[in-house]
This record gives sequence, C-alpha cells and structure tokens, in this order.
Amino acid sequence: MDSLTHVAIGACLGEAFAGRQLGKKAMAWGILAHSIPDIDFLVTPWLFTVDNFLWLSTVDNFLVHRGFTHSILFTILVSLTLSLIARRLHNSYSYSFLRWFSFLAVCMTLHIVLDAFNNYGVGWFEPFSHYRISLNLIYVADPFFSIAPAVACVGLILLKSSSAYRKHCWALGLGVCVAYCGYCVINKTIATQKAVSLLAKRNISYTKFMLTPAPLQSWLWFLAAGDNTGFFTGYISVFDSKETNELRYSPKNDLLLRQIENKEEIEKLVRFSRNYYTIEQHADTILFNDLRFGQIVGWQNPSERFAFYYYLNPQLDNSLAVQRGRFAKWDRQSFRSFLNRIKGN
Repeated sequence: MDSLTHVAIGACLGEAFAGRQLGKKAMAWGILAHSIPDIDFLVTPWLFTVDNFLWLSTVDNFLVHRGFTHSILFTILVSLTLSLIARRLHNSYSYSFLRWFSFLAVCMTLHIVLDAFNNYGVGWFEPFSHYRISLNLIYVADPFFSIAPAVACVGLILLKSSSAYRKHCWALGLGVCVAYCGYCVINKTIATQKAVSLLAKRNISYTKFMLTPAPLQSWLWFLAAGDNTGFFTGYISVFDSKETNELRYSPKNDLLLRQIENKEEIEKLVRFSRNYYTIEQHADTILFNDLRFGQIVGWQNPSERFAFYYYLNPQLDNSLAVQRGRFAKWDRQSFRSFLNRIKGN
C-alpha cells in the first residue's frame, strides 16, 4: 500500500488499541509501528556491511524493497524493541509490556499483510528464504480502499480525546478496509472464473496463471497465462458478458539473453519477476518485461509495451522501472476507455 494509507490505518489501529489509555499518543505509536517496515526506503540504496557501506544496484533495490524489513523476523524483533522503549517512556500508564507488544506487533504485522495484497511481493521469510508472498488482490494505490481510513484519521486528529465519536471513526476506517478486502476477493474469484473459461474456449494451455487488478480499482483485472515459451495477456472485467476478450501472445525470447554479459543481473530480475517475464528487442535495446505490473493502457491498445520494462543492453536509466509505466499515456481518452472497459464487453 502507499505510505499515506499506512499512516491512516496506523492511526486507526493506535486509537483502537490504546486510545482510552494513552489519548492521541496512541495514534502516534500506531502510525510509527504500522509504518516502520517502510524504513527500507531509508536504507536503500545503501546496504550496511561489516566492512563498509555498499552501493546497491537498481536490481538489488528491487529485491531489498519489501524484503527483510517486511519479514516476520523483523516484525518480532522490532515489536519487542519498541515495546521496551514505549514501556519505559510511558511508565506512568497502567499499560503492561505484553499489551504494548500485542499492540505494536499487530500494527507491524498488518503492514506486511496488507503489502502482500499487492503485486510487488513481500519477503515474509527473509533472511531464511527469498520466496515472496504476492496475493495480487488490491492495486498498490486504490482510493476505494484508502478513503475510509483517511477520513477516519482526519476525524481522530480533529476530535478531542474525550469525544465519544472517536470509536466510530476508527471502527469505520478499519471496518471499510476489511469489507473492501472481502469485496476484492469476490471480484477476483469472478474474474478468475471468466479468465479460466476464456482460456479453455481458446484451447490455451498454461502452467503459470496470474490475475492482478488494473490501476485504482478491483473490477478490471490483468491476465497473464503461459509457460516457459511465452505468455498470453489481456484484460478481464467482472462485468464481461461475452468471451470476446482480445489476448496478446508474447514469446519469452530467452535466446536474446545470450547477448547479455551480466548474468547475475538477469538471475535477480527473473527472481524478482517470479518467472512472469518476457525479453523483447525494442529498436536497438533489449528489454526485460515484468508482466506482473500489467500493460501501459493495454485495455485501449493491446499492442502497447508492458508497464515494467528494464533496459538490459545498452544499460540506460532503470531507476524508475517500477514507476514509469504505471500511468504512462494516461489522458482523457485513455481514462474514458478505461471506464468503458470496466463496464464489460
């Protein structure tokens, strides 16, 4: 999730857990605990080693982000540390160490769980395993998920600590989030059934299958299905009534990787993409496409490039590879086309 949403949810969690005992200080602790896994933004692009500080490559940054700081081990260690600090700072309150730990651990745990709902992937098991959890349930910035906790957070800031309405604020903020997550599960289930039926009708076999929400909502979903030779991609709306969806086939083109000297970089990109990738010759450049991030206005133009593209040869600026394609080529016409595609075919 985006950082502002984490702040809003953290404030609601703080009020829910300890608002009566700590007043508005509880919101501050909730925000701190719920936001602290994103400290990886501060430690990258630097990685501390025993000998010195090591400059991380762009690919290493992809893997460090939502890595160890989003792990179960980090959550436990930091929750214990914060609980000791909070207990000492607020020893005048009748709030035990166990209650502090429960409060702060839940806040941090919910952060790494919510981030797993997105398509980026979260390293819950670092440093013991590099496997990443990615549920592809909610787009990283979804206003329908974020608006209720944001409004609740503003209300908690404005209302007096003694106000009886504070309970309604955090209950509304967190309750709508939970309900929306359930709604997204329903939408993904419907979209999955439509996608599987469509692939069966087209006699498309596949060993890998992925659905992830298109930007800002949960009615239109991006499909990638294929095997070690290539992928079929397209968009599925929960409101589709006909199986006329246009699917684009992209060969994997692994042979193009023979031209790339930096094999370690390739291995890390493949790991990051969870094998949902294609290699493409674009003009005089070889691109690595991570299909998990969808396609640039693909609902309007199925031949457009994928949203995540990484320059392999020659090496150009890849620092914004995750971000640059998300809303590229969005304008009034593409947004209108986006809304029309959501309505179904």
